[in-house]
Amino acid sequence: MLNFEFYNPARIVFGKGTEESVGERCESFGKNILLHYGGGSIKKNGVYDKVIKSLKDKNLNIFELDGVKPNPRLSLVREGIELCKEKNIDFILAVGGGSVIDSAKAIAIGAKYEGDIWDFFVKGIATKDAIPLGVVLTIPAAGSESSTSTVITNDEDNNYKRGMQSSHYIPKFAILNPEFCYSLPKYQIACGCCDILAHLMERYFTEVENVELSDRLIEGAVKTIMNNATIAYNDNTNYDAWAEIMWTGTIAHNNLLNMGRIGDWASHQIAHELSGIYDLTHGAALSIVIPAWMKYVYKHNIDKFYQFATRVFHIIDNDKEKAVLQMIERLESWYKELELPTKLKDVNIDNSKFEEMAQRAFLHKDVLGNFKKLYKEDVFNIYNLCV
Repeated sequence: MLNFEFYNPARIVFGKGTEESVGERCESFGKNILLHYGGGSIKKNGVYDKVIKSLKDKNLNIFELDGVKPNPRLSLVREGIELCKEKNIDFILAVGGGSVIDSAKAIAIGAKYEGDIWDFFVKGIATKDAIPLGVVLTIPAAGSESSTSTVITNDEDNNYKRGMQSSHYIPKFAILNPEFCYSLPKYQIACGCCDILAHLMERYFTEVENVELSDRLIEGAVKTIMNNATIAYNDNTNYDAWAEIMWTGTIAHNNLLNMGRIGDWASHQIAHELSGIYDLTHGAALSIVIPAWMKYVYKHNIDKFYQFATRVFHIIDNDKEKAVLQMIERLESWYKELELPTKLKDVNIDNSKFEEMAQRAFLHKDVLGNFKKLYKEDVFNIYNLCV
């Protein structure tokens, strides 16, 4: 186990009716609130009205910025930055899923920076300050409600999709009411749970030894998400299943399971090119890429993959390779149960841009991944395994 320092100040407010406290929680940070959200779903399911009422009950000044899309756009982030500066925004409240939260995080740091916000994503500039923000979570998936991560798509420059890390924009609080998930369509349920599962597996496959505690925590979380995703997919008003999914999604990406180990993250970066170029939903891109990545790298450390196969999928075989390949097959079957794509042909994507995507994946990078170091030829080969 490596040396580490764990810090996460996000206050998780979990359960029924917890959204009623949002006005009081925002009030302590100032009067001018930027309410940031996506399309019309929070207005249709009543979440918007509940949030607005709580904010108005505290006589807060509300400025709204809607229009966040999946794979959140840099152009809207720029609009939010200008709005924050113009209205002297004290606090940003993100109501939605990972795309809304990531957009809010980028706005939060950009409003305190005199240069170009995109610098943070491609030049490795360290953040120094951010407008504080909070979250009302409606889509458990990205784990952005308590993470140090944000991912933005540059719709002004070739749709490059890039992420960054900073502790400055970890939300001050995140309200998690599982009832807010009841209105999610099946595709969003599936994609969200796939994203959570990916966050767990990206951390699991590490070259660092003697990390038994976090290994077993991740294994338990993987089982939890796979079991409850199936339940919620077939019964979208099952409170208990959504409670498990919401909490697992937060734990999967609040960095607790990172401690003492180094995750891989190549699958995410490879999948980002599918999302950036084809605007494919993040979870759907991951359900295609992760099995292909596994098939490409498992021989690098077959013992780690065999451990995953035995502990999570209960596959025991003297032939480790046979067990691992069976595990990957079962994982693909789980994706298919949730009607997620496992091949590029499932989403009508051909091989015409594999070379371009492999090249783009290395913008400002020399290598991808930590479990097995990947180079351009490797990424190109993984895309071919996705066909």
